[in-house]
Amino acid sequence: MSNQSTTDESKKLRLISIKIPAYPFKRKTTFAATMNRFILYGFLLICMGTFIAGCNEKFTPKPKGYFRINFPEKKYQLFNNNYPYKFEYPVYSKIAPDTAQNAEPFWLDVDIPENKAKFHLSYKKVEGNLAQLTEDSREMAYKHSIKATSIDEKLFINPQNKVYGTVYYIKGNAASPMQFYFTDSAKHFLRGSVYISEIPNYDSLLPVISFLEADITHLIETLHWN
Repeated sequence: MSNQSTTDESKKLRLISIKIPAYPFKRKTTFAATMNRFILYGFLLICMGTFIAGCNEKFTPKPKGYFRINFPEKKYQLFNNNYPYKFEYPVYSKIAPDTAQNAEPFWLDVDIPENKAKFHLSYKKVEGNLAQLTEDSREMAYKHSIKATSIDEKLFINPQNKVYGTVYYIKGNAASPMQFYFTDSAKHFLRGSVYISEIPNYDSLLPVISFLEADITHLIETLHWN
């Protein structure tokens, strides 16, 4: 009995001695798992915070790009090629007869390629039709009122050169920002219009329009009849 009792006690001791190391091992595993969970939760919280902060940020769209604008130095040269009129035009422009199908004699195109702009000039003889020519020019300018925000009219009178007429300043997203007509009230009638080969956007094209207005003003001031 004593031997069996001793043996049973010995087994218990061995069992106990085997179980005892199990508690530290279990605590260690639980602690590690807990730490892993803390790390995982912390990582998720950081990700969620970043996502929420990103959602709260205001989206700022990039501004639309506009075409590059270069303004050359103002210099002019005389156009006087056996036409019923003469004037000075920019040296950075190219002048050529109008080649459109409906073009008439003495019609001209003044191209300014650097600014994708064109001055179109059409000439008519005055033969008892001055009132009709004047009204036609006014109507063609006001056709742009659909897109225009305003149209300003300015009279131009130069008795010395016998040049009289009106300039129409068309503001807004119209196809033509400027039109005009001039006459001597007896023989000559010249109508002009300005076009820019870009999608009409008055705000972005305003620097170009202002630049071209100076050239039109110079053309008018140097206009003579032949």
